[in-house]
Amino acid sequence: MRTPTNRSVKVIPFQHSYTGGDNTPATSSSSSSMLRWSAKLNRMKMIDWIELFLPCSRWIRTYNWREYLQPDLVSGVTVGIMLVPQSMSYAKLAGLQPIYGLYTGLVPIFVYCIFGSSRQLAVGPVALVSLLVSNVLGNVDSSGELYTELAILLSLMVGILECTMGLLRLGWLIRFISHSVISGFTTASAIVIALSQAKYFLGYSIVRSSEIIPLVKSIISGADKFSWPPFVMGLTILAIMLTMKQLGKTRKNLRFLRAGGPLTAVVLGTTFVKIFHPSSISLVGDIPQGLPSFSIPKEFAHVKSLIPTTFLITGVAILESVGIAKALAAKNGYELDSNQELFGLGVANIFGSFFSAYPATGSFSRSAVNNESGAKTGLSGFVMGIIICSALLFMTPLFEFIPQCALAAIVVSAVIGLVDYEEAIFLWRVDKKDFFLWTVTSTTTLFFGIEIGVLVGVGFSLAFVIHESANPHIAVLGRLPGTTVYRNIQQYPEAYTYNGIVIVRIDAPLYFANTSFIKDRLREYEIAVDQSGSRRGPEVERIYFLILEMAPVTYADSSAVQALKELYQEYKSRNIQIAIANPNGDVLETLARSGFIDLVGREWCFVRVHDAVQVCLQNVETISNGLPNKTPPKPSIHNSSSFIQRLKEKRKQDLSSDDMESVCRPLQYKRWTKRLQSERRRPFVF
Repeated sequence: MRTPTNRSVKVIPFQHSYTGGDNTPATSSSSSSMLRWSAKLNRMKMIDWIELFLPCSRWIRTYNWREYLQPDLVSGVTVGIMLVPQSMSYAKLAGLQPIYGLYTGLVPIFVYCIFGSSRQLAVGPVALVSLLVSNVLGNVDSSGELYTELAILLSLMVGILECTMGLLRLGWLIRFISHSVISGFTTASAIVIALSQAKYFLGYSIVRSSEIIPLVKSIISGADKFSWPPFVMGLTILAIMLTMKQLGKTRKNLRFLRAGGPLTAVVLGTTFVKIFHPSSISLVGDIPQGLPSFSIPKEFAHVKSLIPTTFLITGVAILESVGIAKALAAKNGYELDSNQELFGLGVANIFGSFFSAYPATGSFSRSAVNNESGAKTGLSGFVMGIIICSALLFMTPLFEFIPQCALAAIVVSAVIGLVDYEEAIFLWRVDKKDFFLWTVTSTTTLFFGIEIGVLVGVGFSLAFVIHESANPHIAVLGRLPGTTVYRNIQQYPEAYTYNGIVIVRIDAPLYFANTSFIKDRLREYEIAVDQSGSRRGPEVERIYFLILEMAPVTYADSSAVQALKELYQEYKSRNIQIAIANPNGDVLETLARSGFIDLVGREWCFVRVHDAVQVCLQNVETISNGLPNKTPPKPSIHNSSSFIQRLKEKRKQDLSSDDMESVCRPLQYKRWTKRLQSERRRPFVF
């Protein structure tokens, strides 16, 4: 198909303001962010500063007593009753005395209600963090004072790290960990937690470990010490709790049963012990009465050994607690800043460490119950704290007769929901790569421990991120019939390309890690362009023009600019001209400061891909008419220089013509759309 040589084209002038060479002042994205942040600070009023440091003032100022008080009280009492037995259970999981679980559910929840920005998040001890504490202190005698002091010191270190990351706005760092890694990690951790509670069901001690093989070996080797009474009681209480939990989830009128499960377990177990006094069932024992006293954490000589677990617990807090808080905020119609939320959790842990608390974070199950019970503001958190305070002051004598198997049943009931096998099935159907991450993380966590499991999962996750970034998607574009729209010819087979011209879209920022890959792919397109689309235009036997669609390119560093310069010189030696279409302001500025725009020529920068195609097509026609035998001139420095110079002069003449108009065939497009609809194919959507 030969295109008439006298066809005129309306080209939109490329008038993006920039200065070539090094005269343009450099404005980095970081400096522009600082300018925006400083401008925001200058606009802030006194009330904005108060809300920044005391997020609770947001709901206090607008509190509606008639609408909010009753649901806040109901939800606070409901979750508070649920928190009392859970706190003691999780403390046992962490290897601590039950009283420290109650301490962890007291001070941090009051502090979080003041400094935290979520109005439904229930803060306190959770199963996963308790397992991490038990794992890192596994080599320390759990019955000694050192074990407790290190757990309290860990709370201080976690709080400092969370506050630091919140103030420096570094919460985004955790985004590099895939959700499939977290799902695999929590699934394996839930299995380890459940097995670690088996000693309370079986009636004999098993080894403390975060690996599944030592746990299973220990359970099997001690089978001769098996005791029936705790096993029957534990399974009965667990079955009752799971039944109540399921009924509370499936039936709205029985929603209260979900929160009442832990309390029911404690009441049933305590009642049975009070009536029958079984000697084979171990009890919680004496619990100190009264509120915790103020004390500064000790044993700072062990800080270095606690650093890895500090980062791990902080990561769990960001991924789980902040994720839950953001979901609840969106559901209840208010905004939540992730970094401010992280700061609130950090302050809660710092103050908690001064009152004998081990690391606390947001609980998924209690937060869900709190939201379902109708909590409107942080007042529900204050009510939870009052319930814990009342338990410490008045009810600790009753806790002495709670069976250990009842607390173990509470833990197992809570972690069963963490076994996310449905996520594995979903990942298998959707993305095999994410399924691989889930499998590797869960397997290594089960067999090699928590730290190795997390490191392997995060390592593979980062490896996939680096691989995708270093090997970006690059598409050859073609023109959709009857339009001036250019799309990937692999996705739209009906799109056609032009002889002598290749249009390439780079769907990623250009930086040092992917420049080699991009250069190699561009060379491949020069040699053998994808033939899946039909070709039009003058018949030539080689590529004369490479058009780079740069709209998706959000950033270009110095390595990318140097690679583009090398590519230009390489193409120039082979009589190939590079054209640039639609670069954004930052990329254009970088290319201009580096001298690449002057090297290519401003006349080869275009607003639209269609403009670049039409200008290049006219030059291909000129080349075709000047070479009747369809063979390109021999590549030499003299020939290439004169060829490029002729193209630049021709391009400048095209830009000065005011009587050019665009070629577009709307009627043909309508016929094409009707044809697609008749063939039951999806019409193209702009």
